[in-house]
Amino acid sequence: MTGPVVVAIDGPAGSGKSTVSRAVAHRLGLGFLDTGAMYRALTWWLLNNGVDVDDADAVANACDKPAVLAGIDADGPTITVDGVDVSGPIRTAEVTAKVSAVAAVPEVRARLVEIQRASAAAAPQGIVAEGRDMGTVVFPRATAKVFLTASPAARAARRAAELRAKGVDEETVRRMAGDLVRRDAADSGRAASPLAKAADAVEVDTSDLSLDEVVDRVVGLVRERVSA
Repeated sequence: MTGPVVVAIDGPAGSGKSTVSRAVAHRLGLGFLDTGAMYRALTWWLLNNGVDVDDADAVANACDKPAVLAGIDADGPTITVDGVDVSGPIRTAEVTAKVSAVAAVPEVRARLVEIQRASAAAAPQGIVAEGRDMGTVVFPRATAKVFLTASPAARAARRAAELRAKGVDEETVRRMAGDLVRRDAADSGRAASPLAKAADAVEVDTSDLSLDEVVDRVVGLVRERVSA
């Protein structure tokens, strides 16, 4: 595979984006960009610095203050704010409950999209970027675009399994796994860069597919587009 490649993978929470994207990046020798972690990191900073995340103007005025950086190594992606590793704190229930509100602020999206594009430009072989507007807004000319989806039951089960593996208590697991529908509605209905399938994206329903089957399908698509 020659030349920089951009693979845009979008989809709702629990569809398998992060796991699939990292595996595809590893298989193809590309960088990996978890854009959702960037929105979570900014949300975490706002919450910890007393900014009312439900006040769009306050969020807009503060969103350019912290330095948010996402490492692109697929074998060990990192996320830092002002040089501090926040990979753990950004996965809390509090951040999860507020990240959609922060992500809906146009100034937030404009700032992070700029950082996301710079991250892709810094990846010598190319990058696999996962999120909610990769194919529609951030990388409209991506080499390959994929929209992952899954049934609500499958997505909730996956999210619950992920949380349990991290030692999250059962009450929180039920609350966070059951919150997927609310997040879908918020992300799909926002005015700024809503969650949507790009017109030229290939949709893959992961409900009844294994990880290897999904990765094989995406890798095959990328190789097909590169050789076209």
